[in-house]
Amino acid sequence: MDPSLMGKPVIVGGNARRGVVASCSYEARAFGIHSAMPTRKAHQLCPQAIFVHGSSSEYSRYSRMVTDVIADAVPLFEKASIDEFYIDLSGMEKFFGCFDYATKLRKRIIKETGLPISIGLSVNKMMAKMATNQAKPNGALYVKAEDVQSFLEPLPIGKIPFLGEKTEVVLHKMNVRTIAELRALPMEVLTRKFGKQGLAFYNRSRGIASATINSFHEAKSLSAERTFDNDTNDKEWLQRVVALLAEKLAQELREDEFLTSCVTIKLRYPDFTTVSKQMQIDFTASSKKLVQHLLHLFNQFYVDGTKIRLLGIRFADFVKGNYQTELFDDDENTPLYKAIDEVKLKYGTNKVMAAENIGMKNVKRNNDVRSAAEKEEE
Repeated sequence: MDPSLMGKPVIVGGNARRGVVASCSYEARAFGIHSAMPTRKAHQLCPQAIFVHGSSSEYSRYSRMVTDVIADAVPLFEKASIDEFYIDLSGMEKFFGCFDYATKLRKRIIKETGLPISIGLSVNKMMAKMATNQAKPNGALYVKAEDVQSFLEPLPIGKIPFLGEKTEVVLHKMNVRTIAELRALPMEVLTRKFGKQGLAFYNRSRGIASATINSFHEAKSLSAERTFDNDTNDKEWLQRVVALLAEKLAQELREDEFLTSCVTIKLRYPDFTTVSKQMQIDFTASSKKLVQHLLHLFNQFYVDGTKIRLLGIRFADFVKGNYQTELFDDDENTPLYKAIDEVKLKYGTNKVMAAENIGMKNVKRNNDVRSAAEKEEE
């Protein structure tokens, strides 16, 4: 962290001439700057803005620090993204007072990590998120059950989670700009105009939401493996298989909007002995980075000349995240991988891949390969 940047308009990502805004300080947002905006436009809005590069390793390190504090303090929590957590304090009000406990936890996180942090406490996940948004920057807000309507009604409809810009435009044309005005619309009008989403808007305008805490310990994993018809010790070919499997699973990560922080290599020998090795990495869904990590792990693990019957890889320890999160890495290839994903979705997963991920010649093999990929729950 750089204390000299406190209170200044700071933009993360690219530079004033080229790039996309990954994030920005509240001082920069006051000029109308927001994430995903071209940095050239951001510079026009705020010429005095300070541009800095992101650091995925630092974001991952601090994310784990916060996770460790929360895991030590509460019985049930969900890590919704690299920097967003939901905590279930049900039943604790009898012994501690939920808001007092949450406030003490916030102070502990600030003390142990040095990070500013905002918290919101309310009757469900949606209301807690909205309360947190209103508490920013670096504040705390408790919206009690009896105060839900008075809290919601003055807010613009854009504050409702998952109510997108296009829907907001449609509602504005219906002269609906505040949540109070949205709440006044009959359910029939909303469902006729927006279908099932109309019912969701009807409920959310009343603070009603049914989403539950998904325990951090129940995060998904992704794995893929290939069994060779003929045992092989061709290291170059095995490296190519690692790259192919990694890119396949990286695409699935991005489709599901997950980031992974743990990769594993699995090898099975001709006598069916199976061994595996894993490593912790910075949160990412970048094909390039995942291939690099897995090839590094494979090269450390594999003994030259040893024949292999099966090779597999696995991603685990997920958090929610997407291309926007990847922008923190200042990765010039993010648009490339997005384009590759679109081609694969349209024409098939084997039609195209980034050559830089392999770093070796494309060798045709007579050795047929069978593959099996699976999604599994921890």
